[in-house]
Amino acid sequence: MTINEDVIQAIIAQAQKEAPLESCGYLLGIGDTVTENYPMTNIDHSEEHFSFDPKEQFAALRYARKQGLQILANWHSHPASPSRPSEEDIRLANDPTIRYAILSLLNGDIRLNSFSIRNGKVEDKQVHY
Repeated sequence: MTINEDVIQAIIAQAQKEAPLESCGYLLGIGDTVTENYPMTNIDHSEEHFSFDPKEQFAALRYARKQGLQILANWHSHPASPSRPSEEDIRLANDPTIRYAILSLLNGDIRLNSFSIRNGKVEDKQVHY
């Protein structure tokens, strides 16, 4: 998966604004290229985990379809931990057709990686930033 630079900058800005809480959203695009961030609300308002608002999820799906885009990944931030899936992230990764991107802000060292997670296992990692 390739993520356009403006999208990377948008999710970094969102995560920095919402820190120390985890922020989240969908990455939309066509084929294997992410062209848009769809920001979402972390309804858990937590520094250690996130949950999407189900109404926002349906709105994102409708928006993507209307624009001719696909949901290629979901993303969330780790304000104070590395860019790797936690045990909870792996347990909750139940859609094998998308990637899971994690943006770390740990100690100001910004990292963005995405992962393919299937059947409770991380299958691969891509470095994006």
